[in-house]
Amino acid sequence: MNAFRLADSAFDSAVLARGLASASAGACVTFEGWVRDHNEGKPVQRLAYQAYAPLALAEGERILAEAAARFAIDRAICVHRTGDLAIGDLAVWVGVSAAHRDAAFAACRFVIDEIKQRVPIWKNEFYRDGASGWLHPDGSPVQP
Repeated sequence: MNAFRLADSAFDSAVLARGLASASAGACVTFEGWVRDHNEGKPVQRLAYQAYAPLALAEGERILAEAAARFAIDRAICVHRTGDLAIGDLAVWVGVSAAHRDAAFAACRFVIDEIKQRVPIWKNEFYRDGASGWLHPDGSPVQP
């Protein structure tokens, strides 16, 4: 099982969290990113995520390997949704286990920040006024 995955349907974060357990882990930190009803002052109705899967999977695995090399962690997992998502849906989940909380918190923050910056996943926001707009993985608008 890969530590970084793309999911085209809802997934169970509790099952993922159980995959972080180990006898040497004294801490588990998770992050859930949900679809919210606004962005940059615009009311959002729904989102659609697209990814270039071969590169997204490779870069996601590279980020998790970097986290393991940089922080004293036991395990790290990340799952990012693709496809259409409604307000309140779980869009991205990151979990890290470690012997100590400092490493778990730092690694979890590192993973989500790097995923947003480097992994080729694009978000199309659909606004309540009927307009839509593509966002780069880092959250900035995509310029035509």
